[in-house]
Amino acid sequence: MSGSLSSPTRRGFLGGAGALSFALMSGGGVAVIGRSVEAQSLNGGQINAWVTITPDDRMTIMYGGAEMGQGANTALPMIVAEELDADWSTVSTEQVGNDLDGVYGNPSIGGILYTAGSYTVEGYFNGLRQAGAQARQILRQMAAAHWNVPVPEVTTRQGTLLHNATGRTMRYGEVATLVQPDMPVEAVADEDLKPRSEWTIIGTDVDRLDIPDKTTGATRYSIDVDVPDMVYAVQLLAPVEGEAPTINSDAAARVIDGVLDVMALPNSVAVLARSFWAAVAGREALDVSWTETSPFRTADSEAELQNLTTAADDPNADAVVWESRGDGGEDYSAGNVITAHYTTEHVYHAQMEPLNVVASVDEDGLGAEIWIGTQSQTVSVAIAAAVLGTTPDRIRLNAMQMGGAFGRRTWFAREMLRDALILSRAAGRPVKLVWTREDDVKQGWLRAATVQRFDAILGENGALEALRHRVAAPSTFQFVQPDRWNPEVRTDPLIMEGSESRDYDIPEFRAEHIQAPRVSRLSAWRGIGWGPVCFGRECFIDELAEQAGSDPVSFRRRLLSNSPRGLGVFDAVVAMSDFGNAPEGRAHGIAFAGYKSSYASGVAEVSYEGERLRVHRFWAAVDPGLAIHPQSYLSQVEGGILFGLSSVLAERSSFTAGQIDQNNFYDYEPIRMYDVPEIEVQIIDSDNPPSGGGEIGVPMAAPAIANAVRALTGAAPNRLPFPRRT
Repeated sequence: MSGSLSSPTRRGFLGGAGALSFALMSGGGVAVIGRSVEAQSLNGGQINAWVTITPDDRMTIMYGGAEMGQGANTALPMIVAEELDADWSTVSTEQVGNDLDGVYGNPSIGGILYTAGSYTVEGYFNGLRQAGAQARQILRQMAAAHWNVPVPEVTTRQGTLLHNATGRTMRYGEVATLVQPDMPVEAVADEDLKPRSEWTIIGTDVDRLDIPDKTTGATRYSIDVDVPDMVYAVQLLAPVEGEAPTINSDAAARVIDGVLDVMALPNSVAVLARSFWAAVAGREALDVSWTETSPFRTADSEAELQNLTTAADDPNADAVVWESRGDGGEDYSAGNVITAHYTTEHVYHAQMEPLNVVASVDEDGLGAEIWIGTQSQTVSVAIAAAVLGTTPDRIRLNAMQMGGAFGRRTWFAREMLRDALILSRAAGRPVKLVWTREDDVKQGWLRAATVQRFDAILGENGALEALRHRVAAPSTFQFVQPDRWNPEVRTDPLIMEGSESRDYDIPEFRAEHIQAPRVSRLSAWRGIGWGPVCFGRECFIDELAEQAGSDPVSFRRRLLSNSPRGLGVFDAVVAMSDFGNAPEGRAHGIAFAGYKSSYASGVAEVSYEGERLRVHRFWAAVDPGLAIHPQSYLSQVEGGILFGLSSVLAERSSFTAGQIDQNNFYDYEPIRMYDVPEIEVQIIDSDNPPSGGGEIGVPMAAPAIANAVRALTGAAPNRLPFPRRT
């Protein structure tokens, strides 16, 4: 989003790759415009703009990321506002619902609207700085023209333009009433951006913009949407993936007060009614049978784990190499090889807001308005256009805040959004399709199960000379993004990312994926591949330290000797926790487990209270580079740690004969308040570019807790969730 600019005028703006221009809106107001396919008229219609300033001095900053509780609707506008030298108290935000001209997409995710993998701040940072700086530059030009003074003499300070020589000032809102001069706008070079020493917004704990409305209950999620003439829909969903329904009788459902219609869909039977509860009652009265021909009818999660173990141990297994260092000449069948296995079971996302969507198809069937909480506006628009056989410009998507997501609201829309659109088109009116919690659990897209085999060779001096990390698991990427799956390369970042272990100095290293058949729906889960693979690796590192006659800290410091940032967070958490000096009856465990370009280390303090594992304290040191909004970053790290802890103590999705065994939070049980430890997080600023915080707490939690159990009892659990003591 950088590059030279031509003359912006009142009637149009110039587009082009990476260009920004400035326009006066027809209704009064100033907008900073992103790149567009072609020049457009400014008369009427919505303009694709990052910033809108109105004469009453209010500023609206658009943001492309999705808001699911992580604070994107504050952190991203902070970047623009900083370079714009805005008065933060005047700022409000608006989330982008569609991006027909490719203005708002995340450069780190192919330029589309997609929020996942902690890429949001990292991907948008440079472009949003340019957007804010360009807006400030143009405001200065407009003020200079109005005052008839040279542009370099015009400065800004928190929403005010100043000409020090004459003492004149002008609020940004006043500029919205001026005629924009017809003059070229110089491109903003990197050296023209504000130096860090002058920042007043980035890196500070400004109040989050979404908290007041969430506190009062004013925030609207898609489950709150109510539009005129809307009806409700619930589905009797296929008990096993890939099965189709036959309606034996719907007579009992149709006589229930409020029920309007019953419709068979590809994977369900839907009941439409005037109220949600009438729809539920109608569903319970249906008599439906299923094809029972799905190959998943025989799927069993415990059998899957046994098959994954066999695959991990098969020396002739078809292994897809993810990372390889060294000459690859190590013999891992020799007698001096140390071997261990670690298993992670399926888990469900357990977001607080079950899946739901409101769809209103146009009379001609070739357009629709949609209200949805989605991690990808681009994907949702594309799916809607495909279902209706239309073009993306006919889809008006209202991107709603989400009551949690964690990967659950990425590609799920393929089926649910499709069904809502089909129902709305058939009913000729808006439809709110809602899944109950039981629906959400039973139809869960689960984190893939893994069985990991580690083979290592220690040198005579106790140093780790060679390590092979084998991950046996189905491919998540192949399932969720089949159009992007390369059957020749077969690499899956959603399973293998994090297994590179690049910060560890290991002369001979190999990470490989043994791909097994899929037997359940799959999805990325918070922490993606890093959660499972760091659990296995960091537990195995403790085993190797013991075999080498070393301790967990000294052994890791040796491995991290060539990673200054890695060693920085590791030494910090050792100091924070006074590692190894736990109170009597308790023990400490440590793990080094970053996430992509972020670095982190964690220490857990545990004990057993009877048969119950108790995590009393957790310390974390994180190096995210630059933390845009430290308060939000700390909250994300804490939330990730609790996610990891929950996967240790209880969370497990299992299935028998193709059907998930769990039903609701009474038998799929996340941690409760009494399980929450005291958490202390230290942010280490390494003066590097910003990186995300949504995932980084997860990978360190489980191995730190497991290694603490090892220190306490002499044996570490090697399976998530930990088996219950008997």
